Amino acid sequence: MTGSVLALAAVGIGGAYGGGLLGGGQGGGHGETSVAAPDPTPTGPAPTADADLIAILTRLLPGGELKNPSTNTSDTPGYRSVRGVFDDGKGDAEISVGLTRADGTDANQQVTCPDKVFNAYDDCAETELADGSRLMVFQGYEYPDRREDTKNWRAVLLTSDGFLVDASEYNAPAEKGAEISRADPPLNPAQLKALVTSDEWRAPLNELPTRPSPRPPAGGAPETSADPDGVNTRKTLVSLLPAGLKVTDEGGQEGFGYLVVDDGKGLSYVQVNVQPGMSDDAGALFPGATTLPDGTLLKTTKKAGEKGVGGIKMWTADTLRPDGLRVVISAFNAADQVTPATRGNPALTMKQLTAIATSQKWLTRH
Repeated sequence: MTGSVLALAAVGIGGAYGGGLLGGGQGGGHGETSVAAPDPTPTGPAPTADADLIAILTRLLPGGELKNPSTNTSDTPGYRSVRGVFDDGKGDAEISVGLTRADGTDANQQVTCPDKVFNAYDDCAETELADGSRLMVFQGYEYPDRREDTKNWRAVLLTSDGFLVDASEYNAPAEKGAEISRADPPLNPAQLKALVTSDEWRAPLNELPTRPSPRPPAGGAPETSADPDGVNTRKTLVSLLPAGLKVTDEGGQEGFGYLVVDDGKGLSYVQVNVQPGMSDDAGALFPGATTLPDGTLLKTTKKAGEKGVGGIKMWTADTLRPDGLRVVISAFNAADQVTPATRGNPALTMKQLTAIATSQKWLTRH
């Protein structure tokens, strides 16, 4: 129910692999186009074995040793990965590469920089390559709230023919639960780009089996969303704000919207979730709730923020209408949920939050 769904999406394929800038392979300058122009029906060579994946990763890394290498094949068709601990003499660092077939529009999220409101990071760049492939290079942290300083740097390539190549590295010998071994991960952004665009990975990519097509729902084609990117949700929220609030940032997706507002006393993050068909969850979600005259259930709470950042307050008005439409709005005394508080209390009072959540405008937001 928070905006965390907008954080950097992970396909579960964290990884790293190499090309020109890393030594071995093709040398510099070949990476941008080589992966995305495959022969879709390779013939002749034997399938790439697990040992071959390890060998590819090993020879494409800069000088050093790849310790404890391993591979994984997911139960989901169309996915393989290889990983190890890279030792270049400057501190052990986990590094891995994942290969998968892209899956519809979700694949585009993998090469889209996350919203800084939900995911604090140092740098992120998106690029469209000459062959139509899309590349994202991300320099951030394993934990967006920075409760640990483990850095996670990634490069993700979405090829024009529908493959994802995901390289991930850390400044520690393990993704989680290991002490930091170095200031930064071993590969810089240019090297990460070369990793994911190397043609060394074309053969194993071509060998990935096609994922089965999802079954169509009973009764015909699935319904399309009237508000896939949350624009109408945000417009409705803006229209319901009390006077004196300036919107400094906004974003969202289907059924979710957020605003960062300023009343002259500091930035305040406000988010709303709109969910139809929630009647069956009334008992679990609204125990002891107030019933309004029109039958709407109302529950209000004041608590600490959900991301563990000290001093952040989260005030929420949660409503469920008789027709099953749930509207939940929360306001915070900070510009987001992962950085320190900017003010004493949220910019919206509980009375104002309740008025927004119970507005009839939510019934016609589409």
